[in-house]
Amino acid sequence: MATSRPINSFKTPCDQCPLRPLPHFREFSRDELEFVSSFKRGELAVDAGSTILVEGAHSAHLFTVLAGWGFRYKMLEDGRRQILNYIMPGDLVGLQGTIAGEMQHSVEALSPVSLCVFERDRLMTLYNKHASLAFDITWIAAREERILDEHLLSIGRRTALERAAYLIAFLFERGRKLNIFNGRKFIPITQQHIADTLGLSIVHTNKTLKKLSERGLIRWQERGCEVLNGEELMAIAGWEGLGEGKRPFI
Repeated sequence: MATSRPINSFKTPCDQCPLRPLPHFREFSRDELEFVSSFKRGELAVDAGSTILVEGAHSAHLFTVLAGWGFRYKMLEDGRRQILNYIMPGDLVGLQGTIAGEMQHSVEALSPVSLCVFERDRLMTLYNKHASLAFDITWIAAREERILDEHLLSIGRRTALERAAYLIAFLFERGRKLNIFNGRKFIPITQQHIADTLGLSIVHTNKTLKKLSERGLIRWQERGCEVLNGEELMAIAGWEGLGEGKRPFI
């Protein structure tokens, strides 16, 4: 059964955060690092399949993904699901609930996930005293909007083959920049996740993924997809990549 463990006081010291040395992220100043260290309440461990945030909930916390994969989604009353985006290390989760008062989507873990936990009530202190960190949160929100623009373009105008190639290339590129693969380029998603992201039936999704597999671009396995040729996937999708340099995180 999927579970999450209570927030605990044990935490990875911010100055020893495994994300900080990655070239994908910008460096913190000493003052920023001290504030984020005081802002952080603890860490939360979440099992694969667990719900991190629920649509309509009023959460007292914000989270930064420290490790693992997850996804944001919305549900219709009849159970149909639309996956909106995927979360990976460095992503901020729960900001929407801070601004709108309640979450407008849910978040679920694809793999075991570790989260840094922050108190939402202290967010105004960040805005009032640390303009650079406030800009970082604005940057993160704007980046999310840009990603969703590309996802909407994919669903609205790309063919099924182009959609599937884009999604896998997108997740692969994000994982590659985060050095998350450890040699094996494996994305922990099922064909149902892909269908729910692309707005396709599971049968159509299966046939589409089979075409990519027959071209030697991916190798499909029971609980995920191994990427064999990310560049060719990008070419099929007509996608030039993430196009971002160093990015912030909280």
